[in-house]
Amino acid sequence: MDRIFIRGLQSRAVIGVHPWEREIRQRLLLDLELWWDCRPAAASDSLAQTCDYAAVAERIQAFVQQSQFQLIETLAEECAKLLLNEFALPKVRVTLHKPDALAAVTDLGITIERSAETE
Repeated sequence: MDRIFIRGLQSRAVIGVHPWEREIRQRLLLDLELWWDCRPAAASDSLAQTCDYAAVAERIQAFVQQSQFQLIETLAEECAKLLLNEFALPKVRVTLHKPDALAAVTDLGITIERSAETE
């Protein structure tokens, strides 16, 4: 199976468990891997035969911006569900970075992998 990837998708959201985190919108970065059979698109050279990565990026960015979860684990899980359901993908990997969460680190985050069979 082929994979389409989107790296460094930027968004801002209310995320975190501390009271001060509930008052601000924090910078988040997402890396997405979308499993897809690209052979039909390659043969036809048609966008209709592939997963429209621009539509995926726009939808995920909008979803993240309106979200208000406490945990990055929850946000990553909900992004994975959205991708599997709305874009009919067989499998996804979502990496969510919260780069400004801790002063002593350059990045932190979570990577999850989900399949349509487990939904």
